Amino acid sequence: MRPLPLPVGIPGRIEVQPRAVGRETILSGVLRVGVAEDEAIIRMDLVEILTEEGYEVVGAVGNGEDALTLVEAQSPDVMLVDIAMPRLDGLAVTRLISERTAVVLVTAFDQRDLVEQATSAGAMGYLVKPVGRSDVMPAIEVAAARWAKAAELSDQASDLAQRLADRRDVERAKALLMARGQTEDAAFAKLRRGAMDGRISLGESARRELGKDSTSGSAFSGP
Repeated sequence: MRPLPLPVGIPGRIEVQPRAVGRETILSGVLRVGVAEDEAIIRMDLVEILTEEGYEVVGAVGNGEDALTLVEAQSPDVMLVDIAMPRLDGLAVTRLISERTAVVLVTAFDQRDLVEQATSAGAMGYLVKPVGRSDVMPAIEVAAARWAKAAELSDQASDLAQRLADRRDVERAKALLMARGQTEDAAFAKLRRGAMDGRISLGESARRELGKDSTSGSAFSGP
């Protein structure tokens, strides 16, 4: 997934926690988790629970703007984000960071109607206050796994789109060369030779050929 640009804040606000003696999770290695919660006591409790459960807590902040700074500076695997925070609420934060980290929203009981909005914003899970210790690990593990799967599917979709674009451009370039009198085999050989000589993909070789034609003023548009 393509990272989203985030505003740069004050790194000194981020307090990096010591690495815990981590246990293996359903994903390989120890997950790195950030916390964004404006209530200091709840924030401290979450950090304590996470550390004791074996996660590496990369920072804990109290407002939405600092949450963006934390993600930019530390690139956590998962962010716990309070849905109601000053300076930028949890839904807005989720929209900005959900393409680069898994988000678990923390809501009050009377905010559960916001869960659908949170899902639309990109959240992979949620926790309801008061947050129980037994709820934290499953929420984080499921959110991280869902995010990893979504990222994999997105990458696969991007690869498929690129392959289709390459195929389209190769066919257009072949048609252009054939219109100039070359056979289909000769046209393909020329594109392949261009790819090998330039150490580029066949699709890029085709786009270079098409680019040459556009600069020469040809009216060829291809299929």
